[in-house]
Amino acid sequence: MTPHQLEQLSAEYSKVRSRTQSLCEPLAVEDYGVQPMDDASPPKWHLAHTTWFFETFILKQLVKGFEPYHPKFEYLFNSYYNGVGKPFPRAERGYLSRPTVAEIQAYRAHVDEQMTTLVEQELTPEMHSRVVLGLHHEQQHQELLLTDMKYNFGHNPLYPVYIDQIPLADPLGSMGFIEQPGGIVDIGCNPGEGFSFDNEGPVHQVLLQPFAMADRLISNGEYLEFIRDGGYRQPQLWLSEGWSAVQQQQWRAPLYWHDFDDEWFEYRLDGLAPINPDLPVVHVSAHEAFAYAAWRGARLPTEFEWESVARGLSAKGQYADAGYFHPLGLQGPDAQEVKQLFGSVWQWTLSSYGPYPGYRTLAGTLGEYNGKFMSSQLVLRGGSCATPRAHLRPTYRNFFYPPDRWQFSGIRLAQDL
Repeated sequence: MTPHQLEQLSAEYSKVRSRTQSLCEPLAVEDYGVQPMDDASPPKWHLAHTTWFFETFILKQLVKGFEPYHPKFEYLFNSYYNGVGKPFPRAERGYLSRPTVAEIQAYRAHVDEQMTTLVEQELTPEMHSRVVLGLHHEQQHQELLLTDMKYNFGHNPLYPVYIDQIPLADPLGSMGFIEQPGGIVDIGCNPGEGFSFDNEGPVHQVLLQPFAMADRLISNGEYLEFIRDGGYRQPQLWLSEGWSAVQQQQWRAPLYWHDFDDEWFEYRLDGLAPINPDLPVVHVSAHEAFAYAAWRGARLPTEFEWESVARGLSAKGQYADAGYFHPLGLQGPDAQEVKQLFGSVWQWTLSSYGPYPGYRTLAGTLGEYNGKFMSSQLVLRGGSCATPRAHLRPTYRNFFYPPDRWQFSGIRLAQDL
């Protein structure tokens, strides 16, 4: 690496690590230890785990004579890497009052000091790739910080405010469908095209039948029509597992929606607010997305259809960099036919999360990063208002289980032609 490249990497390391800290600035110390559900984690765990990643996979393995900061941290802050050792149970992270927030901040500072020294030196290709992977890993946890904090605040009867007022949206016009020719398309990302996770490649060809893609996301107002038409009471609209979830969980609206005296409100990170019909609907499960699409006589796109459209469009959109942390509606004129493709909300697809032809996991323990989760999940595309802009690509594959609602997930429709 050239001195300029090393300087750029050092600056990016400092920027990403500082960004994580800035996301925690609105928090009180009492907020750091709350685990609102099994699938979420306390903010202080995110701060420690991202630090553990650099310590475990870079400093410990690549720096001769390195000594871990604390012998038990490898156990406490290991997420799911069985090759490293047995992780502390995920559902019990919120029980840990110690280490304190101050101790975890000291841990971050200690690792940052050593990482800064490392990235200012001559790096082997292996060391460089691991540092870059660690930065993208931390950006993923920046998004999880926001979603997990929102789950905590959104289930607090005080509906705490995390940020200032979120701006309004321009009025929506009617939704249209843009016809796509289909054909044989290239899908995925190859090494040498910039950073990508292992699950984004290799590039392979997919045959698409002609289809049409909705020109924007589904709005709160449109989803409210589905609710008022009895969408949650019509089993014929739902997949079997989805209908079971509706009955067992008593779903009647998206997560964070509240019906107060026949007036709908939504918890956002700027507090509780009346539903804005022009904003994209968010925090819906794949089951709800499937049911809504069936109600509209449409379907969800496949991840390959989505990527085939995204490759030809600008990646402009509303990302976490804007600091709003709630999806905005359409903002002013947009020359692109298909709008809101990036940012705003993660868009559920029909596609099961699985390996591409020729997929190979990373060597060693880092091979557990993505491949071990290729079962029973669906792919989401596009990023959200909680995703850092530099973290997203048209080939990026997010994945969650069909009932999951706490991520910033929404709906885009497609049709067969």
